[in-house]
Amino acid sequence: MYADIADQADTEAEQHVNAALARRVRPEPVSVISRNRYCGDQSVTGTSYCCWECREDAEKIACAKVFNHH
Repeated sequence: MYADIADQADTEAEQHVNAALARRVRPEPVSVISRNRYCGDQSVTGTSYCCWECREDAEKIACAKVFNHH
């Protein structure tokens, strides 16, 4: 009897993990050219933007797109 309960709990826990993995937001890969489409300059190594202003502008544009769709 206890094995059945343990197996059910294990199956349910695995389903929760799989659902969480499916919903996760994957980070975008680093871009060589600034992701701010209006800039086009080279990105700083390890980032996707050439400067903080371009990153901030791109975030504002992305945020505005989200709010305009709701």
